[in-house]
Amino acid sequence: MSGQDVRRFVEQAARQQQFLDVASREEAIRRFHAHLDLTPRGEETVPLDRAVGRVLAADVVAGVDVPGFDRSGVDGFAVRAADTVGAREDAPVRLTLNAEVLAAGAVPALAVVPGTATVIATGGMVPRGADAVVMVEQTEVADGEPLAVEIRKPAVPGQFIAAAGSDIGRGETVLRRGQVLTARDIGILAAIGRAEVAVARRPRVAVLSTGDEIQAPGTPPRAGAVYDSNGAILAAAVAELGAEPVALGFAADDEDALSAAVAAGLACDALLLSGGTSKGAGDLTHRVVSRLADPGVLVHGVALKPGKPLCLASHHGKPVVVLPGFPTSAMFTFHEFVAPVIRLLAGMPPAAVTTVDATLPLRLTSERGRTEYVMVSLVEGTRGLAAYPIAKGSGAVTAFGHADGFLTIDAQAEAAEANTTHPVRLIGRGIHPADLIVIGSHCTGLDAIVGLLVAEGVTVKALNVGSMGGMAAARRGECDIAPVHLMDYVTGEYNRPFLAPGMTLVPGYRRMQGVVFRPGDSRFDGRPGDVAAAAAAGDPACIMINRNAGSGTRILTDRLLGAARPEGYWTQAKTHNAVAAAVAQGRADWGVAIEPVARLYGLGFLPLQEEHYDFVIPAARLDRPAVQRFIATLGAPATVARLSEIGFSR
Repeated sequence: MSGQDVRRFVEQAARQQQFLDVASREEAIRRFHAHLDLTPRGEETVPLDRAVGRVLAADVVAGVDVPGFDRSGVDGFAVRAADTVGAREDAPVRLTLNAEVLAAGAVPALAVVPGTATVIATGGMVPRGADAVVMVEQTEVADGEPLAVEIRKPAVPGQFIAAAGSDIGRGETVLRRGQVLTARDIGILAAIGRAEVAVARRPRVAVLSTGDEIQAPGTPPRAGAVYDSNGAILAAAVAELGAEPVALGFAADDEDALSAAVAAGLACDALLLSGGTSKGAGDLTHRVVSRLADPGVLVHGVALKPGKPLCLASHHGKPVVVLPGFPTSAMFTFHEFVAPVIRLLAGMPPAAVTTVDATLPLRLTSERGRTEYVMVSLVEGTRGLAAYPIAKGSGAVTAFGHADGFLTIDAQAEAAEANTTHPVRLIGRGIHPADLIVIGSHCTGLDAIVGLLVAEGVTVKALNVGSMGGMAAARRGECDIAPVHLMDYVTGEYNRPFLAPGMTLVPGYRRMQGVVFRPGDSRFDGRPGDVAAAAAAGDPACIMINRNAGSGTRILTDRLLGAARPEGYWTQAKTHNAVAAAVAQGRADWGVAIEPVARLYGLGFLPLQEEHYDFVIPAARLDRPAVQRFIATLGAPATVARLSEIGFSR
């Protein structure tokens, strides 16, 4: 980037800040809806085999009775109930059989008169004169002429007969406008003779990702680029809402190309864009959208987190939305601002909102002036539901997908305190309790064990909050298993010194911690790990990447470094993978991580210490079937072999 480019970037940033008129969530929605045509996009008629998942365009009124005639519910004999009075096993009533058999679909030719009965199959039309059906098991055909049947149990009027219209009556409204048609609804439509049905036309929603950094999935990764996950996520979310996504792919930060893509998108019923700020705060996407007419941009900036850069516009009543580029921000703002609009365009009623109360197990700081929405995962503890924040940031692809819901921190609050209760708005259909709750340190070896359990049908919820977080969750009774690798700083012993009363330690496996570096770096190659780390700590040009406080690896690293605080010490990665990635990409020169991860990233590895990765289980949960299944799987030969294969030992 030239000096002129830098100057242009700064000037654009200044103009951007001057423009940004941040609105509250409520004000943003009010402005947006006030300038949209939110009526459904019309209707179309489709055959039943293409109607599942479609939105019903009008109430459906039955034009026929279901069943359309009185029909038998069993195989047996159609009789007059009065003729069976007094029938017993030892004194059966004898009735003469009529000369016809009423199979399903047959129309009776003979009436049942006093003293007679007619053979009838399940679903058969009940003949005139009959008011009950006797099951074949309660009868016996008598010998002789004329052919007769002996009834051993009296019948009551209406017995085993489904009366005409008893399921659906002519003129009855069987389905309502706005329903999303399911397989059961298709059955109802078929039962009243409908071969096709009027449904709301699916609104066509154009989806466009923007930015020079975007590349298509399936292509080799390039430096500085990210795969277009937003396009795939948003298109799927649009389809889930009963609309038709129109994928426009992605456009680079070129004004002409972006203008052409926006023009193409305006041929649809709505246009969604995401990103487009890779050239800086100048926000090329906003500049292109701001040229739209009647009325154009309505809101640019909403006082919430995540999602502040949201831009809402209208073009002749058609919604145009620029979502933030970060995946979690994009999905959150989509569901808050865009999904309700698409539902209306698709003829669907507003989505039901469900909230539950949950306790926040740790303190969360917040930025005053913006309403903050925190994605959480819910677990059932001894004190009720606990809400664990999914602290992956708005740039994470998985944060929204792994969340059970979100809680709100008021714009005027600086924090949400630990052990306070908050309403959590659920995402999706609600909470689905897992068989096994795992909270603590993450490891690829644990992933392998969980994979084996899932293959056996065990449902698992795993929250990666570090070893100390796992210990705290186990103390509070919020998990079944807490994976930990905590070393006592004084004795060097792992995990056992940290146990509290009521906790059981199940030995897990061993994994080697060591210094990771790029192969060929002479500052590390061929040297003992502790010696290389000490030398690197004294070299200002040798940048390290550290682990987060509270992790077992951080305890080991601090013991290794002593009082030294090398360059990069305060840069803290939350996972072994993040340490390895920083070193592999040259953002750091060394760090401490486990050997399997070093191998995965093609890094050099100098062993430091074999650590114990064990499992803490609250005693009250030890006998749970899923916990016992976990323990059995941990010791199984197949598990031991799999752990050995990926670099761990028992």
